[in-house]
Amino acid sequence: MTTPTPIPDAVADFKAVRVPQHVRDAVLARARAERVFRLCRTAFTYEAREYVIAELVRADKTLATIPQRLGGAA
Repeated sequence: MTTPTPIPDAVADFKAVRVPQHVRDAVLARARAERVFRLCRTAFTYEAREYVIAELVRADKTLATIPQRLGGAA
């Protein structure tokens, strides 16, 4: 199996421009929620963890509506 090669920044920027703003917001919200979720591990932070889980689900729900491109560059 081959290792994926990184794409150039110009190509990443070109692709990002074509993604709708609400999808970009959902990707950023999910990344933020993942980081915060790792911090909420104690019983004291239970309520914060529940809010973060809700944020993760909300972002996943938005991302699930976007069709994924199958395949890739060969």
